[in-house]
Amino acid sequence: MTSYNAAGRIHGACLTLALLGLSACDVPKPPELPTNAKPDRILWLDQGWTPQQRQWYHHASQGTSTIPVPYSWFVALERPEFSIRSAGLLSDPEYLARFGFIRGISDPQNNPDGLPVGIARASSQHPYDGSKIDQVGLTCAACHTAQLDYKGTAIMVDGGPALLDLGKFRTALAISVGLTEKLPFRFARFADRVLGPNHTAEQEKQLKEDLGKFISRVGTLQKIEARHASAAVEEGFGRLDALNRIGNEVFGTQMDRMNNIAPRTAPVAFPHIWDTGWFDWVQYNGSIEQPMVRNAGEAMGVRALVNFKGGASPLFTSTIPVDNLYRFETLLMGTPPLPQGRFNGLRAPNWPESVLPPIDAALASQGAALYQRYCQGCHMPPVKSAEFWKKPGSAAYPSHWRPANAAGQQLLRMPMIPVAHIGTDPAQAIDMKGRTVTVPAALGLTRELATNGTDRTYAFGDALGQVVEKVVNQWYDSQTPPMMLADRDRMNGHRPNGIRDGIKGPNGTTIPAYKARPLDGIWATAPYLHNGSVPTLYDLLSPLNERPTVFYLGNREFDPVKVGYRTHKIDGAFEFNTDRRGNWNRGHVFDTSPNPNRRPPGTLGPRLSPQERAALVEYLKTL
Repeated sequence: MTSYNAAGRIHGACLTLALLGLSACDVPKPPELPTNAKPDRILWLDQGWTPQQRQWYHHASQGTSTIPVPYSWFVALERPEFSIRSAGLLSDPEYLARFGFIRGISDPQNNPDGLPVGIARASSQHPYDGSKIDQVGLTCAACHTAQLDYKGTAIMVDGGPALLDLGKFRTALAISVGLTEKLPFRFARFADRVLGPNHTAEQEKQLKEDLGKFISRVGTLQKIEARHASAAVEEGFGRLDALNRIGNEVFGTQMDRMNNIAPRTAPVAFPHIWDTGWFDWVQYNGSIEQPMVRNAGEAMGVRALVNFKGGASPLFTSTIPVDNLYRFETLLMGTPPLPQGRFNGLRAPNWPESVLPPIDAALASQGAALYQRYCQGCHMPPVKSAEFWKKPGSAAYPSHWRPANAAGQQLLRMPMIPVAHIGTDPAQAIDMKGRTVTVPAALGLTRELATNGTDRTYAFGDALGQVVEKVVNQWYDSQTPPMMLADRDRMNGHRPNGIRDGIKGPNGTTIPAYKARPLDGIWATAPYLHNGSVPTLYDLLSPLNERPTVFYLGNREFDPVKVGYRTHKIDGAFEFNTDRRGNWNRGHVFDTSPNPNRRPPGTLGPRLSPQERAALVEYLKTL
């Protein structure tokens, strides 16, 4: 039965629509969202950071305007539901939690406004004209902090993959702004919040015009995205097509070159980031070598602003605080691990037996032998084992550690497995390799593939690496005095700006491949495979025909037996259908057929019995 208040609200809304000359079809529906119960207890796992370090990491700005409205708008906009009275604020942490944002902790130094984890406010200057801007954007903590709920306790994992749906949030933001501009009573409330109750008519007029300009920009982007809709793959909770989004933001939106915008065809699960500062190559496809280029490129992808046109400031001036990026990376890396025989900085999380069921030691012991037989060849010995850190007498370093570079660093050599061998979804590896972008010659990039007047066409990865390097170097040059070469090398991680779209093949070719990283903390990183197409560790070890072909993401409740999120259908969840390219769940299979011609692509070993799968899962919990 509809309550009196609800009925009155519906009647009032219908009357208002009629008075405004609108039909119900004219009012966009807000995105449907899951409702996860608010936990009774919050447990941050001990991963080597102090509470102060964690809080800084959660809210230090990367100079981004991911939420592309002024901060005063963000905290004044109402939720995207049509109503006469306020339905509540868009920025309400309890509402944002339904998109997957994690509730933050208020503190006067790092988070005075009580923003969710991974959202930061920063005052800056626009790189084009020097005007003051009050930014609100994402930090790396937004996508790389995990919350696993179990029986009322939220297990918090720094550096773990977030269960966040940025697509739904963007939709909600656009609807909120549209309704604010269209509905007089809603706009009046918004104007009072932004301008204060004693604002002038002229201020109100300007605010209305600014809303209209934002709506116009959104409309232009929506038309472009509509042209790509048939090729695009929905990202959903816990995933983002990171490389294509970075390319679209940098070479499309910010350069105002809309022909450079590509469909989002290769969503990937948010990766876990402990240990990564010591990897020789990062990204799932092993495409980026230098930590600073990786981090600055990520900031640009979530809308750090860059001057690509010249004018009042030099080319490549940006809002990125490069010193903050260096501090982020230093906090994650810690000190060199090889001499100590352990990673420090941000450590992988241990299975919390105070909350989750205790590990079955006998079963895990059986799994250890299976790990050595089937997993260690690609994923290396367990990080907690002496073998991982051992230096054989015949050499100065283990085979999976690179020799020291000029700065004395020894980096972990990432095994790169050709896509043809591992058999997993090829989209992320192949689509980067095939993408090109066209930019003005005035930007001074090199190694162009084609020339057309004042435009130059480049391979996407190569162009991105060059642009990001120029942005970082402009920050170095702009310091007083300009930074010395030795300091630049230190902040760049003592590594060159290496960009690649595959590993070396025969006759000068490159072969698309994915990296195989150590599996420490793997229990806290669901869903699995690079595109998140397998919900649990148990499913990953199962034959292809036993893996779920459709499952649902958005529920934070953790399954400690199969190890992953509960994936039954709930309201507002993302339906993950593995039939589509970009979502394929094939590869990395244990299911050998006696006939080699009938083995599925990516077969790594024989079919594991349910007991063997359970044993290997139990062992993986110990890593």
